[in-house]
Amino acid sequence: MGTDMANNSYSGVKNSMAETNHEGDFGCSLKELCNLMELRGTEGLHKIEESYGGVQGLCTRLKSSPVEGLSGHPSDIEKRKAAFGQNFIPPKKPKTFLQLVWEALQDVTLIILEVAAIVSLGLSFYKPPGADREHCGKGAGGVEDENESEAGWIEGAAILLSVICVVLVTAFNDWSKEKQFRGLQSRIEQEQKFSVVRGGQVIQIPVTEIVVGDIAQIKYGDLLPADGILIQGNDLKIDESSLTGESDHVKKTLDKDLMLLSGTHVMEGSGKMVVSAVGVNSQTGIIFTLLGAGEDDDDDDEEKEEKKKEKEKKKEKKNKKQDGSVENRKKAKAQDGAAMEMQPLKSEEGGDAEEKRKANLPKKEKSVLQGKLTKLAVQIGKAGLVMSAITVIILVVLFVVDTFWIQGLPWVKSCTPIYIQFFVKFFIIGVTVLVVAVPEGLPLAVTISLAYSVKKMMKDNNLVRHLDACETMGNATAICSDKTGTLTMNRMTVVQVYVADKHYKKVPEPELIPATIMDLLILGIGVNCAYTTKIMPPEKEGGLPRQVGNKTECALLGFALDLKRDYQAIRNEIPEEKLYKVYTFNSVRKSMSTVLKNADGSFRMFSKGASEILLKKCCKILTANGEPKLFRPRDREDMVKKVIEPMASEGLRTICLAYRDFPPSEGEPDWENENEILTSLTCVCVVGIEDPVRPEVPDAIRKCQRAGITVRMVTGDNINTARAIATKCGILQPGDDFLCLEGKEFNRRIRNEKGEIEQERIDKIWPKLRVLARSSPTDKHTLVKGIIDSTVAEQRQVVAVTGDGTNDGPALKKADVGFAMGIAGTDVAKEASDIILTDDNFSSIVKAVMWGRNVYDSISKFLQFQLTVNVVAVIVAFTGACITQDSPLKAVQMLWVNLIMDTFASLALATEPPTESLLLRKPYGRNKPLISRTMMKNILGHAVYQLTIIFTLLFAGEQIFDIDSGRNTPLNAPPSEHYTIVFNTFVMMQLFNEINARKIHGERNVFDGIFNNIIFCSIVLGTFIIQLISSIPTSRLKFLKTAGHGTQKEEIPDEELEDMDGLDEIDHAERELRRGQILWFRGLNRIQTQMDVVSAFQSGTSFQGAVRRQPSSTSQQHDIRVVNAFRSSLSPYEGLEKPESRSSIHNFMTHPEFRIEDSEPHIPLIDDTDAEDDAPTKRNSTPPPPPSPNKNNNAVDSSIHLFLESSKCVSPTAPGSPLHSLETSL
Repeated sequence: MGTDMANNSYSGVKNSMAETNHEGDFGCSLKELCNLMELRGTEGLHKIEESYGGVQGLCTRLKSSPVEGLSGHPSDIEKRKAAFGQNFIPPKKPKTFLQLVWEALQDVTLIILEVAAIVSLGLSFYKPPGADREHCGKGAGGVEDENESEAGWIEGAAILLSVICVVLVTAFNDWSKEKQFRGLQSRIEQEQKFSVVRGGQVIQIPVTEIVVGDIAQIKYGDLLPADGILIQGNDLKIDESSLTGESDHVKKTLDKDLMLLSGTHVMEGSGKMVVSAVGVNSQTGIIFTLLGAGEDDDDDDEEKEEKKKEKEKKKEKKNKKQDGSVENRKKAKAQDGAAMEMQPLKSEEGGDAEEKRKANLPKKEKSVLQGKLTKLAVQIGKAGLVMSAITVIILVVLFVVDTFWIQGLPWVKSCTPIYIQFFVKFFIIGVTVLVVAVPEGLPLAVTISLAYSVKKMMKDNNLVRHLDACETMGNATAICSDKTGTLTMNRMTVVQVYVADKHYKKVPEPELIPATIMDLLILGIGVNCAYTTKIMPPEKEGGLPRQVGNKTECALLGFALDLKRDYQAIRNEIPEEKLYKVYTFNSVRKSMSTVLKNADGSFRMFSKGASEILLKKCCKILTANGEPKLFRPRDREDMVKKVIEPMASEGLRTICLAYRDFPPSEGEPDWENENEILTSLTCVCVVGIEDPVRPEVPDAIRKCQRAGITVRMVTGDNINTARAIATKCGILQPGDDFLCLEGKEFNRRIRNEKGEIEQERIDKIWPKLRVLARSSPTDKHTLVKGIIDSTVAEQRQVVAVTGDGTNDGPALKKADVGFAMGIAGTDVAKEASDIILTDDNFSSIVKAVMWGRNVYDSISKFLQFQLTVNVVAVIVAFTGACITQDSPLKAVQMLWVNLIMDTFASLALATEPPTESLLLRKPYGRNKPLISRTMMKNILGHAVYQLTIIFTLLFAGEQIFDIDSGRNTPLNAPPSEHYTIVFNTFVMMQLFNEINARKIHGERNVFDGIFNNIIFCSIVLGTFIIQLISSIPTSRLKFLKTAGHGTQKEEIPDEELEDMDGLDEIDHAERELRRGQILWFRGLNRIQTQMDVVSAFQSGTSFQGAVRRQPSSTSQQHDIRVVNAFRSSLSPYEGLEKPESRSSIHNFMTHPEFRIEDSEPHIPLIDDTDAEDDAPTKRNSTPPPPPSPNKNNNAVDSSIHLFLESSKCVSPTAPGSPLHSLETSL
């Protein structure tokens, strides 16, 4: 029949190539198949019988053969994809970069800043009408300093620029994080392969390549990748809770229920199915599409309702905080939605999974560490808010008291804009304090650190499925590990045999085994091992043969090959379809049996399983002549002592092979009554299987123990085997008083008389327990839960669990971090896990611990650094603002500090690679505060040091460096040298503190291993260089000059240059003279304007007209007043010139074109002699003006009307002049 169908299908495939209408090629349409899969149980069975004439008929219509599968021809596969779709559910579209930018802009502090910056910008362009400004108080003077008021917009613009920078950086980080996350997803998806039959061969193909019509082999532990219809099944049970919410396993048989749905788990048994729907047309896909639509268009009320329900459900879930089922953490979230649709009331997991689904977008994941950090950030933010509010209040009060009380000025309407400008300035200072106080770098640091670690952990064979697992792993205090495949190599070989009354220490020669026993043995191994398990030729010449499938079964098949027999011949003779009944292996049975029907109507059952369990069911044993003899309990005890225990003590796994005949006279037995079936067996042989310990495991376990992590072995194996392996690994040391328990004994000790588990009883056992043997999955779960819930130890235990089987799901889920095996693990285990070990190796877990601790340390390093910056900056801004009525660190500077300190430092410190030394300390545990005593000491110590230096510079800097004080400057004053020094010192201190922050455990050498981190070095260097560039005065940067502004050096006469060299320092008198000097330099340096100047002077206009080349009659009176005021203000300093300077100007003055007829002999230029030292020799009898109360003389007091006359009389400083270079710092 099978070959017949195969031929049909092939001819069908050939004929169909010519046709173009793809759906017409097949005997059923996509819609028909979709409708068919909607049916369940017997309904589906009847429909298949009626419409297609049974499953075989359906296969024929789909042009597939149950035995041979599809031809696997590329054109046929393409045709199927075109007709029925691909097995791929498109993911939700990721957020665009612009959306992320918009999200980043939602930050409250940034919004406040933007508003402040825009207000400041607007006011800087507002020119108040020309009125005398003296009335507005002394602070207002500088507003009219036109050179500066023109530059007033810079601050607002710079704030906006910094905001843009911060936003872009944040958005970029989010974007790259999402990209990485999607990469991870796709990698997990690509890793998933599935067995299908193509061209008569069983091959593994990626899940996405499965097409309708494929014959897929399904076995225990699989997650079904597509919808299908059962063709043949052995004892198949499916967990459909992810779709229906029903936790009971559903039995699938050919006469009751054929429908297999994607996203469900095979909990028992094996079988074959023909794939009937893939991708978006499968049950999972349909639900997923509905969900996707619900997320995209909110117009539909139903969907809105549904979302509401989801939200309510989420809330419920959050309140319940329960474990949920294995499905909670689906990566292929499809099913979750399904539960929502089909079972809105029952499905707990549905809602949970839905919550998980949302949580899968990295934004939502909050780990222990992120919880702690968020809390900390909020506290700091609140403190910052209070500080900034106080700052603003103090500034406003001081200003109001000073202006209206002390100076006693009335509020004049024309002054309002100036006052507003002051208030805006105060507000900006307040916001700046807030910005610096809020450590928005913290979440960023966590994200960067986690993302970086996850990427690097890939190389260490850790595939992280949930970001937070990585950091939780650093706190792990206990690891409960499987034995097989994790601690051992999972490459099993039979090394000892007890057969025909004889114990062989190595595999015997075939001649030594009687022929009857040999035939039974080979037949039993051939049919009673899953047909998916096989031994393949080695990949490389001279390598070991490849073991595919269950490794214990591989050992038995290898044993058959060692006996020079071919198991494949038996399988070809008895294909899987001919097996009458199969009891597949599960954790309860601990054995597997296969029933064959003989020609005479009798049955023969072959069994294999754990020796001590199966020997109890045996009543006979085959002797040396191949005849069965009675096997009494006394013989059994004898055998356990003499054969099984010696094997187990050498770390071998003992498997018993047995059989039983059911004679035809008794009729067909009741196959459902397992206890009756699995008795009175005849033992054929007992084999000892060796699974060598991985060579790197003992060392890895030593590292764990040194790092304060207890390793426990939890295995289903015999206690002697387990103990032997544990000793080899170093879990048990000779002479230790640790416990090794069997599952039964463990259960007896932890339960009270009523059979309930008591936490106190577990607490007595777990601290000493090191090996738990013959344990069931529930034992594993109980142990993990018991350790996690225990309160005996001083800190709560953080438990990691490794698992590979479907039965490990609950324990993996319960654990703080679940590790699944990438190679040996079933899909169910992978779904329940947090991290997948791609090489199944225990030493990779140690790497995960290292990375986890490293994440924690990176965050602590960044915190230590960040808090120092915050404390210092806030105190400086606050005290500075209160004492000098202006923050020594301007808003723009603070934002720059924020940018380098928050963003770059988090990048630099979060990417420190882990070192072995991380494994020398004990785990932190759950409740340890983020900031340790050492860190606190470092933060406060450094803050005190930095504040001392900054305050010294702030209040005594002008004397130390002999420069002008930058304190008490008016509004919009130019940046002063003094404050530039303060700012540079501040940034440099932070920069070097970044190096200090690399160590947080009180190590002496902070430079240790600094060059291992390229990112760190480049960021520190880059910040240093940018800081240097930003502090160079504009005037020094020749190339930045705009046309028509600066003077090239060559244009200036030599003697003038000599003069200029003397102008290193500016004293107070000179400040007031600045305007005159600038004008003079302009006169000197712009030869092209000489004619204008002359004509301008002759026509009676002012300097200004000459320089600006725009004589205006309206401003003439002003200008004359300016010149007079200018002269009167100069008179006190007239005797200050040196002879040479006088002569140089004198020469210039006597130059015929520049003869200015006026009573005043010269308007001198003051040079570098100090006004204080040189008592001015008075040329005129004009008394000197009273000294201005304002120490910093770029605010000119009211006795000098020069800068107050009108906004039109002020000329911008030539960027080329040396004076300008002295005034400018940033």
